Amino acid sequence: MSFSFILVHPLYLIPALIILAILLFRQVNQYEKGVMFTLGKFTGIKEAGWRIVVPVFQSMRKIDIRTKAVDVPDQEVITRDNIPVKINAVVYYKIVDAAKTVLAVEDYYYATSQVAQTTMRNAVGERTLDELLQKRAEVAEKIKLRVDTLTDPWGIDVESVELKDVIIPEDLKRTISKEAEAEREKRAVIINAEGDMIAADNLALAAKKLNAVPGALHLRTLQTINDLSSDQSNTTVWMLPMEILKALEGFIKK
Repeated sequence: MSFSFILVHPLYLIPALIILAILLFRQVNQYEKGVMFTLGKFTGIKEAGWRIVVPVFQSMRKIDIRTKAVDVPDQEVITRDNIPVKINAVVYYKIVDAAKTVLAVEDYYYATSQVAQTTMRNAVGERTLDELLQKRAEVAEKIKLRVDTLTDPWGIDVESVELKDVIIPEDLKRTISKEAEAEREKRAVIINAEGDMIAADNLALAAKKLNAVPGALHLRTLQTINDLSSDQSNTTVWMLPMEILKALEGFIKK
């Protein structure tokens, strides 16, 4: 029995080695984590670099760990005071545990979007329209905490939630505008009334002081007449105190 060996030139081995390297080595980028499976079982996390993955026996799924943004589309919501509004938002999150993200949820992006939509509808429905417009940051923080709690088992950390816009029906906008205008007119009337009260109080105090000093009222009257005398075209009518009229009557009789 004889054996024969075939010698292969080294140059012919280069393509085979290249193909083998392509099949065995997988590159994990700096912003990724590699979730390794061996015979279908999770066997660890691979960091950035070139990693050996044996075909057929092993597989690796790369997960992007950079911050992602989920655009929550317009949601039709009825507020607590029965006003229909549309609201949209954006959710910023990042993956902190790649193993949980792969093993615990099928599509983490879709699941996070659905959780954000449901939570936003519930949170907005608990508020009146005025509260929603005045406390948007508080509502957004409540949504963030709720979404973060629900996505923790998936290895996802919610960094922030921002409410982008609150869309109100046009007819309701006109009603709110009229209400705001009426509120401004109300404040203007109150301010004018308060000014009149202050002026009346000051006039009463001035009258008391003038009445307390003999001749003070006459002096004030003469001062006012002097101020008006510079313009010859003015015609003024004066109401004089009875004391002055009596003094003038006695002077005329003399």
